[in-house]
Amino acid sequence: MIPVVDGHNDALLRAWRTGVSLRDRGDDGHLDVPRMRDGGIAAGFFAIFVPAEDEEPADPRSRVRATDDGYEVPMEGPVPFERAARIADETAAIAERDLFLVRSVGDLKRCLAGEETGAILHFEGAEPIEPGLGNLETWVGRGLRSIGIVWSRPNAFGHGVPFRFPGTPDTGPGLTAQGFELVHACNELGVMLDVAHLNEAGFFDVVLLSSAPIVASHCGVHALCPIPRSLTDAQLDAIRDSGGLVGVVFDSAMTRADADLRPDTPLDVVIGHIEYVAERIGVEHVALGSDFDGCTPPHALDDATKVPALLDALAARGWGDDDLRALGHRNWLRVLAATWR
Repeated sequence: MIPVVDGHNDALLRAWRTGVSLRDRGDDGHLDVPRMRDGGIAAGFFAIFVPAEDEEPADPRSRVRATDDGYEVPMEGPVPFERAARIADETAAIAERDLFLVRSVGDLKRCLAGEETGAILHFEGAEPIEPGLGNLETWVGRGLRSIGIVWSRPNAFGHGVPFRFPGTPDTGPGLTAQGFELVHACNELGVMLDVAHLNEAGFFDVVLLSSAPIVASHCGVHALCPIPRSLTDAQLDAIRDSGGLVGVVFDSAMTRADADLRPDTPLDVVIGHIEYVAERIGVEHVALGSDFDGCTPPHALDDATKVPALLDALAARGWGDDDLRALGHRNWLRVLAATWR
């Protein structure tokens, strides 16, 4: 089985809300350590995300509002730093309790060799970071190795894209002055920067500012799914030119041409995004970024144990072993080796 590094999951949010242990095999959600092992996921980026509300909405579709040509999901405003800091601390404590935290390329190689099942600690939205960056080094000392500058709402550092169909990522201004400082500080500390959820202006600010490869951890292709969360061809080209990568998301609403949330979506829809990225910018710049526990994937990918089915389907379409290993983990290993200190 080819080992996989998965670019994004929200299992920590599920554990924070429900109290489950990620060390144990669960009946709910998409991912835990036993299911990672069964699915060949050697390591994954585990997101610390600060929700606007403690409880999961009973029906996520209840927030969707129809427009003349599609739909939109109204977004909340900025989350206060005090709330973000508290929830991040509580969520990180779960990760420290349940997971083997990957702090170095050497740790990641141990996971790829089957010695551990690893978690790369990631902020999905930089709200837990003080705007003056006073606590950034403390978080790095705690094991933080990746920061998504924004989620799909504004914060002190930049502006996220809305959930809307159809739409483009050209939705507002670029990074704030604090966002510029965050990019420089992450480069100096060897923390990966993730441009998923960032609007177009902010994306190109990162391209100009960052000395590290540009990473979009869990995204689709705008040409195939025209929503603001998807990457345009110009963005894909910039990621290639930086030596970065795109982790292709499994979510049906971020991969289907109609952006509908449908678990009966064929596996070929996700494969279409993988192959588009590989053909446009090279197989060395595409990876996997499932968004497990934060999305509605196709039935064929609705559990971490099913990831081998995706690699098998690609092999059946002519992908060779070297390309599958690049997709599965080698591209992540290359980018992280160029980024982490």
